[in-house]
Amino acid sequence: MSLGYAEKLSYIEDVGNVGMTEIHDPPHILQEKLLEKIERLTKMIRKSKHLVVFTGAGISTSCGIPDFRGPTGIWTLQRGGNALPEATLPFHRAMPSRTHMALVELERAGILKFVISQNIDGLHLRSGIPREKLSELHGNSFMEKCTSCGSEYFRDFEVESVGLKETPRRCSNGDCDVRLKDTVLDWEDALPFEEMNPAEVHCDRADVVLCLGTSLQITPACNLPLRCLRGGGKFVIVNLQKTPKDKKASLVIHGFVDKVIAGVMDLLNLRIRPFVRIDLLQTIFTQALSLDQRYVNWTLRIASAHDKRALVPFIKSIEVSFSDHTMKEAVLDKYPFQLKRRTVWKIEPFDVILKVNFSEGCGCACSRIKIPIDFHASKDDLTRDRDHVFEKLKSKAIKSSSCGQNSVIERKMLTSPKTEVVIRAVVTNVRWYDEITVKTSGAGSLSKCALKRRKEGKNEAEAARKLPKGQYRNGKI
Repeated sequence: MSLGYAEKLSYIEDVGNVGMTEIHDPPHILQEKLLEKIERLTKMIRKSKHLVVFTGAGISTSCGIPDFRGPTGIWTLQRGGNALPEATLPFHRAMPSRTHMALVELERAGILKFVISQNIDGLHLRSGIPREKLSELHGNSFMEKCTSCGSEYFRDFEVESVGLKETPRRCSNGDCDVRLKDTVLDWEDALPFEEMNPAEVHCDRADVVLCLGTSLQITPACNLPLRCLRGGGKFVIVNLQKTPKDKKASLVIHGFVDKVIAGVMDLLNLRIRPFVRIDLLQTIFTQALSLDQRYVNWTLRIASAHDKRALVPFIKSIEVSFSDHTMKEAVLDKYPFQLKRRTVWKIEPFDVILKVNFSEGCGCACSRIKIPIDFHASKDDLTRDRDHVFEKLKSKAIKSSSCGQNSVIERKMLTSPKTEVVIRAVVTNVRWYDEITVKTSGAGSLSKCALKRRKEGKNEAEAARKLPKGQYRNGKI
């Protein structure tokens, strides 16, 4: 272990979490034991040919999302008669933890082959794990799916329902047009085959299955990591508390997942790159000539790129100004964000300038968008490579250490009525992972599923009684 990492890591927080039998060891002994275990884990990962990672709620607590059995977990607080934590961050604005982003680097390096998650927070996808290398056993709060063609839609808003119910939106894949469904399992739902099957296949092939931030108590998901033992693979657990599977593991580390993974990445000489969040919006500019052909009646609407009727959760308000200072400014402070105006037909070209004020949880105050308007000119459709646009925006955001940058991805021109629809990508957050010490907040984001559990008064025993087959809906375990 490099001296730099050992000096930066705060071991005071880990006292009592390295192992219950070590509770009376002096701090320097605890430090040595933790470092030794991190070194062992690093060697196993370095030698692995097929590494699979199995994750639970413990990897998202540092994102402000409470777990269930941790010291400030939902069920822990309920058992003690304590109030559940109030959300300090909107659930849809939660950002990936150090562990999420470390897994992305391991995948890019060719070390990590597959991720299996019990979480429904969507942070693995948002962090950059490829969909084909991820099984989300209990669903994703931000994902809708077409049950006809299989198309998936990853949203920037939390889908309205849970329990595989129909949503207000339809599939846009070709002529499909089937009503979409949410993907989050309810209490009685079985684990979906399309998620469970690849998880089983990769666990069977794995020579190392690394379990991060999971108590391994909910079946059948908790038995997946054990499948690697049949082929001689190794099973590793990193979790704050003991688990029922500890005795079967080749290595157990009771500690904060972020700190353990930071040590592993340090030893592997892999840098965790910043996370840059990019959200989408669309501007819809519609114009029509008046009957006397002297004026143009026009409408500007700023809407969700996912669905015109959906809220744009990262926008608080929009201030509208014009390059022609004779035109009256406006403030759009409620949804739908829409401005209607009447302008003389012979007016010179002008710019509409939007100051898009971001909502709580975004990394900066606003983004400025300029929309050139020329009633007498025509424009062509435009489609840019989305990945290329995203990479350029990320590079600019990281280089400037700021967010708010935006760029056009697509433009479509409609003729009746004359309409310009432009999809824009906007950088709304940048997060760095340079510091080793990770701050974990007890309060944070509560999903609709967690809120539903709070309203229903669900506790661990009640959940067990409702799950005769061992299934669990939320999955943040």
